Amino acid sequence: MDFTQTWAEAALTTLGFFWVAFWAFGLGYLISAIIQLFVSRDRMRQAMGGGDLKSMSLASFFGFLSSSCSFSALASTRALFAKGASFVSSMAFLLASTNLVIELGIIISVFLSWHFVVAEYVGGLFLIGVMWGLVALWRPQPLIESVRHSLEAGDDDDPEDPSDLLEKPALWRKLAHAYLMEWHMVWKDVTVGFTVAGIIAAFVPTEFFTWLFPGTGEEGARSFAEVVSHTLIGPVAAFFTFIGSMGNIPLAGLLFANGVSVAGIMAFIFSDLVVFPVIRVHARFYGWKMALYIAALFLAALVITALVIHYAFAFVGLDPQAASKGLIDPEARFEVDYTFWLNLLFLGMTAVFGWLVWRGSDGHGGHDHDHDHGGLLDKVLYWLALAAFVWLAGGLAVFALT
Repeated sequence: MDFTQTWAEAALTTLGFFWVAFWAFGLGYLISAIIQLFVSRDRMRQAMGGGDLKSMSLASFFGFLSSSCSFSALASTRALFAKGASFVSSMAFLLASTNLVIELGIIISVFLSWHFVVAEYVGGLFLIGVMWGLVALWRPQPLIESVRHSLEAGDDDDPEDPSDLLEKPALWRKLAHAYLMEWHMVWKDVTVGFTVAGIIAAFVPTEFFTWLFPGTGEEGARSFAEVVSHTLIGPVAAFFTFIGSMGNIPLAGLLFANGVSVAGIMAFIFSDLVVFPVIRVHARFYGWKMALYIAALFLAALVITALVIHYAFAFVGLDPQAASKGLIDPEARFEVDYTFWLNLLFLGMTAVFGWLVWRGSDGHGGHDHDHDHGGLLDKVLYWLALAAFVWLAGGLAVFALT
């Protein structure tokens, strides 16, 4: 395959990844906007303000109900934390909404095996428990309180009544504005992240990733050192292949078929919240100190969880078998299925919200301006995002002409 064909494949893969995830973005950002507009701090503190079992259970349950992609889950988590949910409950919600995902279990069953479906859900709950324990051992309370005060200072705690949506058309515009601002916060990160994911998926051979893991392809039981190394390399591979947990499953299937250990596979799957685009968004929300703390917390928790899952399989005598069928055809992602109809729904909603914000509450085309002053990194990402659009347009043009 020559460069132009691979370029076209990379562009299609990027668009395919985004198309699969778009409705989840929309759902997560809508939930975040609703929390910002209609939920008071007092109510949130009563529900998830503590770090006890009740708050953690509620956070995990609500996270499961709002299961979505990483970026949209980040926005919902920030809204919960700003409204008064405890730090550990907010993190439990984030982990649950990205790991206890029904669609994720379905894809895992196709590309891996039912053993890994069990490992994903049981391991996801265990991951939350490990994170909870690590926060109890290592909790930078002054930093957490500083971040919370900063979020509360920029948050309006005069919640609206949802029933007023029928009587106050202007309230719809406020909801639309909050929704679109979530997109505004991350469009550069999403564009660059998904474009890089498509490039890596198309240009980097699978053999490179299997080469990363020591002992891959060798017969016999793995040593403890090899299992630990796979567990540590899994997050590194995910860091450079950021596709999101859904998109990483086919690659995980190929890695497992080529001999990567259960620990390495689970660490790879669980690492969608420690990749750079996610860390960058956390930094936008909370500052770099908190973002790095969260990344270190999640990394430690997922390594421990992956090792426990690996040796739990060995203890009960289960030997997961590979069921990988290769990477998904990028064009197959655009089939008419439930994703297609959900995307149409959220595309329509986004268009209506955009029109409401453009039209303005006074009906005379008022606009809200938001100038992003994120510093050098934001400027670099802005130009990288523009370059990504040019790359994608070129790849699609090549595809159309061949």
